[in-house]
Amino acid sequence: MSNVPQRLKELRKEAKLTQADVAKFLNISESAYGYYEQGRNEISIGSLQKLAEKYDVSVAYILCETDEKQPFDKDEAAFQAFANDPELQVFYKELPKSDEETVRRLRDIWEIIKHEKK
Repeated sequence: MSNVPQRLKELRKEAKLTQADVAKFLNISESAYGYYEQGRNEISIGSLQKLAEKYDVSVAYILCETDEKQPFDKDEAAFQAFANDPELQVFYKELPKSDEETVRRLRDIWEIIKHEKK
């Protein structure tokens, strides 16, 4: 199994893209992306998800957690972003322990917030 910087480089080359192309896609500088491929900077979960979708592979594949090139799964990526966000982890950890009434109230509040944003 290769490491993450190597995996990023392999995927980029397979897609026939330059570092500049990928940097522009991620809306970062070319040197910042180059640092990802050199292992000098750790890539953000948001950038990982964008690249996984672009290359149509799982985030787990990019992270070298598997060597199987499974296609990108938008729902899984959204869940991973939710589970890995420190501010949202309280919901991920506490919600399963909550009673039905609390969950119902949270859903109601969420619906109100969604409609306010429209």
